[in-house]
Amino acid sequence: MRLDKYLAELNIGTRSQVKELIRKKLVTVNGKLVTAPEFQLSETSDEVMLQGKKLQFSQFEYYMLNKPAGVVSATRDALSETVLSLLPKDHKKDLFPVGRLDKDTEGLLLITNDGALAHQLLSPKKHVAKTYLVKIREPLSDESVHALEWGVDIGDDALTAPAFVSRIYDPDKEGNWIHLTISEGRFHQVKRMLEAVSNEVLSLKRIRFGALSLDRLLESGECRALTEEEVALLRRSREIASEKKALLEGKRAVIFDLDGSLVDSMWLWGEIDEEYLGMHGIKLRDRDELRRKIEGMSFHETAVFFKEYYHLKDSVEKMKDDWNQMAWDKYENEVPLKPGVIDFLEGCKRAGLALGIATSNSRELVENVLSVHHLKEQFGSIVTGSEVLKGKPAPDVYLAVAGALGVDPAQCLVFEDILPGLMAGRNAGMTICAVADPDSMASWEEKKDYADYALYDFYDFFAWQERSFQ
Repeated sequence: MRLDKYLAELNIGTRSQVKELIRKKLVTVNGKLVTAPEFQLSETSDEVMLQGKKLQFSQFEYYMLNKPAGVVSATRDALSETVLSLLPKDHKKDLFPVGRLDKDTEGLLLITNDGALAHQLLSPKKHVAKTYLVKIREPLSDESVHALEWGVDIGDDALTAPAFVSRIYDPDKEGNWIHLTISEGRFHQVKRMLEAVSNEVLSLKRIRFGALSLDRLLESGECRALTEEEVALLRRSREIASEKKALLEGKRAVIFDLDGSLVDSMWLWGEIDEEYLGMHGIKLRDRDELRRKIEGMSFHETAVFFKEYYHLKDSVEKMKDDWNQMAWDKYENEVPLKPGVIDFLEGCKRAGLALGIATSNSRELVENVLSVHHLKEQFGSIVTGSEVLKGKPAPDVYLAVAGALGVDPAQCLVFEDILPGLMAGRNAGMTICAVADPDSMASWEEKKDYADYALYDFYDFFAWQERSFQ
């Protein structure tokens, strides 16, 4: 690539402006001064510096935008403001929105210049799921839910593909609300689907696209660059449709691990470990190494390990009490459910499946977090690692849950995010499904290979299941 084009691609300035910078001897390549704008370089291997500052070239950019109503999903429009006007001023010139949201629709919009990824995400053959928060005119009847999930006629000579509907019962929300997950992108599809069941969309917001959830911290009209991890998850969205076998075939119960599987909480335990040891004058040098040492241990076993390994004077019971206190505020205010969990639990309930929790966490924290999310009544059995003889990877905790539910282990499906947990489920004779967690993605391939199934979040499930979940 020419040096002047390289600088222009980075939005350093126009082609004429960057040529002037080069002629003023402000640019070096691999430590050598370059004054020729036509100088050829490798954008991936050569080191370019401008006035002593190293430049980083990236061929592709990826942005998440919380699109406001009134803005058009286009690169240019003669009459209306476009979504590109909401991006940082130094964005690449060849960006475009992946798909479109109607002018009056809000929420998650991916903007990039990666054409190959956009094509894969929008391809009808990939069935990439998209979830919307929808305010509707009146409550949905069971018949309307069934119709939406099995396909309705919206006038395109073909029924809509199987969808998933979850009615939202939230006393803080006025009106009637649903989550609607679809895998198509037909014109005004959500609005036309609700019209097909004699209802009406009053407001519409996309909250999920493939493996990407709308960042709750983004205000309407705000955007941010995607992390490398989020880009990787988007790429994996293309794999969603590859597994078609019904995950729940022959099952009578679904059992969840808590941290990292049902709730997005693994990150907080690393913070608590570091903070707790700091209170005792101990600097935690390698958080990941410590997590590997205690992975799968029960709450009690972890406290015993800490006391012996770090020579702590506090009793095991006091340590557990301290951890509960430190964790509770985070669980109450900062820990969300895994994406798609509410919809998935609603589907399990409609399918008549028993639900249980088998966790290494303390009972106090489990019951507290379920209360916060109004889920306590959903689960017929909760067993913690402290209530059985051995922690994971021993099967004891999973067998105890199955026994309490009165279900044969062979008819149970387990969701787990750590390898010892998956091993516990398999040792119990159950079907095991690995759940991706940002805190442990380094071992994701190993867990995928070990488990019977793998998903990035519970919205993946709806794309797999087609009509079998209904």
